Amino acid sequence: MLSAPPYPRTKSPTADELVRQLTHFPSAPRVLPRLKRLLTDGNSAMVDIVSFIRLDPGIAARVLQVGNSAFYGNGNVCFTVDQAVHRVGYDQIYELVSYAVASQVLEHPLAAYRLEADDLWEMSVACALAAEHIAAQTGQDQSIAYTTGLLHGVGMVAVNDWVCRHHAGCELTVLPLPGEAVAAERALLGFTHAEAGAALLKLWEFPGAMTEPVRWQYLPRLTVAHNRAACLLHAAKWLRTAVCTESSLPPAPDPAILQALGLGQRHLEAWLPEIRARLDAVSSLLQVETGETAELNFPGGRRALSLGPDPRGRHLAA
Repeated sequence: MLSAPPYPRTKSPTADELVRQLTHFPSAPRVLPRLKRLLTDGNSAMVDIVSFIRLDPGIAARVLQVGNSAFYGNGNVCFTVDQAVHRVGYDQIYELVSYAVASQVLEHPLAAYRLEADDLWEMSVACALAAEHIAAQTGQDQSIAYTTGLLHGVGMVAVNDWVCRHHAGCELTVLPLPGEAVAAERALLGFTHAEAGAALLKLWEFPGAMTEPVRWQYLPRLTVAHNRAACLLHAAKWLRTAVCTESSLPPAPDPAILQALGLGQRHLEAWLPEIRARLDAVSSLLQVETGETAELNFPGGRRALSLGPDPRGRHLAA
């Protein structure tokens, strides 16, 4: 823990320097095999592939990064996985996923945060679902909110990578919301994983509509240009934590943050069952054996996703 006697001093990098040292981004082990199966089946519909990519922050980040690259972007920003997949094309998506599988990055938990790969996946998807729901209720862009929620913790990957290389065995002290690991990260690096996450997304050429809410997720009232989006992410993290932990509810967010969204604590608590149910549906979907069908909530309504070979081809039924 960071409260132990100081470890040998290593010159801390800046957030920009730290993220440039990151060589991989882990993906959820439950998502990749099934997505790989979809990609190797010529009958798979693109909408099925998009649906699975949306469930994994690592693959979603790669797809959006490539979709916004100079080669594919042509000056036009793509904000959603659906836009990026259609822009990049089937073959490139297959290469990205195949690389993720081959590199076996899934076997690396976030040791510095005491998080397993599945823990990070659950937190990321729960935050994405919560952000999307709040956006729908507050008149904000649901797709951008979902993607921002999905990638809100990417900075932990970069911080963990650096800590494991320079301070092997060190574990960051993670407190309850709203602080989490902020104090420990500042003591070690001088910046937080939120700032590292924003630097990483900026490096990957994500738009400010996504990078800035990630940067200000702990102090959303300090950003003017992206205030509502940052407040939304902050509130979504409360729902994420409440859904992913079985203990008592986390401390309520600052009322002023919720007021910026036109919400109160009662709204968040009322939405808990729905977010929980949607996360359970996602988890159930990923546990369905080949040939079965599971239902999952996506923007626009509840749909059934076929995971196995079907002579009529795979499809999403509205």
